[in-house]
Amino acid sequence: MQIRPLGRPGDLGWVVQAHGELYASEFDWDTSFEALVAKIVGDFATEHDPAREGAWIADLDGQRVGCVLCVREDDTTAKLRVLLVHPDARGHGAGNKLVSTCVEFAQKAGYERMVLWTVAGLASARKIYEAHGFELVEETPQHSFGHDVTGQLWARDL
Repeated sequence: MQIRPLGRPGDLGWVVQAHGELYASEFDWDTSFEALVAKIVGDFATEHDPAREGAWIADLDGQRVGCVLCVREDDTTAKLRVLLVHPDARGHGAGNKLVSTCVEFAQKAGYERMVLWTVAGLASARKIYEAHGFELVEETPQHSFGHDVTGQLWARDL
């Protein structure tokens, strides 16, 4: 398992495609989720500050199997975005390595806090977030991605 900076041709498209396909397959989410990921990735690709924002790909045997972004929420807060581990790579530690890389980057970039948004029911992701010191701050019922979900805001101090 190798964690490398996002930046090779095809990386951006893979992040969007992998999210769209995986969440449709596993949770029956509609294309509005893929569109959200496309916007997040597009904004990162065109506007990110490399000193304060980063993105990484997990490779396993030369194949992309995971990703995460660290983006600026405000001057003191970083936001973890679009964490994904493909089913083929689960159990290899990719999620933990990606989150560790993201948190360490945010610390070195001088952020004081890190937040993330997810939905209830993603048990593996929740375990990873808790293992890295994130705490559930807020839950909000909402209709997103074609389903009633409970949005969750998680945070940790850096």
